[in-house]
Amino acid sequence: MPTLLTRYVLIEILKIFLVSLIALTMLILFVGVGRELLRRGLGMVAIIQLLPYVLPISLQFAFPATALFSVCCVYGRMAADGEIATVKASGISPLKLLQPAFVFAALLSPVAVYVSDLAVSWGRPGINQVVLMSIEDIAYRFLENERYYDSGHGFSIHVQDVVGRKMIRPSVSIQNHRQTVPIKLSAREGELRLNPETQELVLYVVDTQIEAGNDFHGIIPRKGEFPIPLAEALTGRSISEQSPSELPLNILGKESVAQDNRNHIAVGEVAAHTGFSILTCRLDEIAGGQGQHREGVLRSNRKRLVRLQTEPWRRWAWGFSCFFFVFVGAPLAMIAKTSDYWSTFGICFLPTLLVYYPLFILGLEQAKDGNLPPYGVWMGNAILVMIGTVLVARVRRY
Repeated sequence: MPTLLTRYVLIEILKIFLVSLIALTMLILFVGVGRELLRRGLGMVAIIQLLPYVLPISLQFAFPATALFSVCCVYGRMAADGEIATVKASGISPLKLLQPAFVFAALLSPVAVYVSDLAVSWGRPGINQVVLMSIEDIAYRFLENERYYDSGHGFSIHVQDVVGRKMIRPSVSIQNHRQTVPIKLSAREGELRLNPETQELVLYVVDTQIEAGNDFHGIIPRKGEFPIPLAEALTGRSISEQSPSELPLNILGKESVAQDNRNHIAVGEVAAHTGFSILTCRLDEIAGGQGQHREGVLRSNRKRLVRLQTEPWRRWAWGFSCFFFVFVGAPLAMIAKTSDYWSTFGICFLPTLLVYYPLFILGLEQAKDGNLPPYGVWMGNAILVMIGTVLVARVRRY
């Protein structure tokens, strides 16, 4: 009897979970992500190519809400229809009914962590690659409509007009993250062509004026070409320069060790600079431009190390929010005793939303600032455990 009962509850949860997961994921994909991609100038073909890469990004947000929704629907309906009272009258503890939900959420949580990591390690690079291969069409679409295009990744183009694929009077600014000043080009006419092999957007121009800050000015008569390295512009940074939120889990540990070594080197450089300044009686150099620069690098390195140490805890805390949402939502739905799906979900989700997310964000920000240890991001989950334990104890006396 208990085996058949738990199987029945689990099947009901899975049915509602799958339907609601598909619906919410499609909603995120087409309403949220699709609208944003269209706003950026991507065509329908590029958006279709992006869907596999955007899917894990959508799923990582859909998992916690759909897990909570499915258990709220099942247990709220069972309580309203008197099924739980009937099960208790037959001598079976109501806690037995909660076991399938807890097992389901416990198995779903590592999957949510994996999907979140997949979104970083595979989804975002895939999106960058599709955008890279579509950059020529995107640029021309903006130039034809607005006479201006800014990639947001180091180059921008302003034109007087566009005739076919020919840009009239283009003004181009090119700057990557290693350049201190941008290179500015002004030409009589020009054309953009993508070279997929070298992943460069080649700018073909005629009668060009070049300006690089105040140090260089030049004129190139007739035809010339200037490659814009898109792979560097879009993905563009080495691991040591990327945000920890952009790195997969299997790299975070190694990068933390590497960053710690860089911090030791930075400390040594600051100490050497300070000691040399004292030894040569140039005390003003300690607080001078070079000293401030070294201090700034050291502070930045230390902050990045803290973020690298915090990021794995954040990913696991977010993934396991599926379990803790269910741990609170399932017994609360039993207690609420309403068969209306949305009422039950609202009763369970709003308190969870008001309690969990502010605490999660607070713990994350404090951990990133170094005011809390990295596991401080589990603050919201810990509160949900306390609330869920009280609710489960109440169900036990149901």
